[in-house]
Amino acid sequence: MLKAAIILLLLATLVSLFSGLFFLVKDEGHGSRVVNSLSVRVILTALTVALIAWGFYSGQLVSHVTW
Repeated sequence: MLKAAIILLLLATLVSLFSGLFFLVKDEGHGSRVVNSLSVRVILTALTVALIAWGFYSGQLVSHVTW
């Protein structure tokens, strides 16, 4: 369940990234839709990092790195 939430947040971040690119090209840098897209992307990324940290803290995510 946690991994699915992380994947969904990453996909939503990608959608926000490409929507920001679309707004940048369409609005030619004028308007606030690019800024809104950036703020949504920052919030989604912060949520993703928080979920990953919580997953490691709770033991639901483990690292199998040998180093």
